[in-house]
Amino acid sequence: MVGVSVSSADKKASAAVAGRVQPHLPGAEHHRDVRGGAARAAVFGISDGLLTNVSLVLGVAAAQTGPGFVRLAGVAGLVAGAASMSAGEYISMSAQSELMEREIDVERRALRDHPRSERQELVRLYVRRGLRQDLAEEVATAMMRDADTALEVHTREELGIAPGETGSPVQAAASSLVAFAIGALIPLFPWFFMSGSPAILLSVGLGIIAAFAIGAVLAAVTGRSRIFGGFRQLLIAAVAAGITFGIGSLVGVHTG
Repeated sequence: MVGVSVSSADKKASAAVAGRVQPHLPGAEHHRDVRGGAARAAVFGISDGLLTNVSLVLGVAAAQTGPGFVRLAGVAGLVAGAASMSAGEYISMSAQSELMEREIDVERRALRDHPRSERQELVRLYVRRGLRQDLAEEVATAMMRDADTALEVHTREELGIAPGETGSPVQAAASSLVAFAIGALIPLFPWFFMSGSPAILLSVGLGIIAAFAIGAVLAAVTGRSRIFGGFRQLLIAAVAAGITFGIGSLVGVHTG
């Protein structure tokens, strides 16, 4: 192979290009995998479960019904919400995974039937990213030598995904189901042991702590202020619970 003089800028651009398709190496930067469906479903599940049931429990309690009605409403909200979230997550993730797999199959056939065109596509992409033409051709040729590497490179560059990273609908559904149930159980828990104002106050207290904690955790994961994230989540929960509590009070007054 004829030697190629590589400038410092070319080296940086080449490293950036290659870094997109190389596996994680010891000592290299490590980033969280935020594409998986299970983690996302768990985060949204516990938040939705808490928000849904704290509103439902306080709304029914404000209508001045007995604790049995509050427990019934809370359990019904937990079961129905968890089942609905889980089913919706499964359907959503299945459709998304099937769409991604279809696009990967399209790319696989293109690599098999039109390898030269696909190689040139990589060359043009790398040139746009700052590589010289000769160096871009060298990198593209190296990437195209192995069929699996070529498929991974093309799907990452063109689709932003890779084979095997389309997510698991079953995991997402299970995570959503369990997380929603946990979140929904928090404000309902006091009503299994007490009733009236003490149960309402404890539900509110647990809801406040859980809402702030969930917001803080979400903020920490995304690199934002935990204080801001906690208070934002708390404000959202307070508004939703306040509305349903007010409606429950009005309905209770008129029907009592």
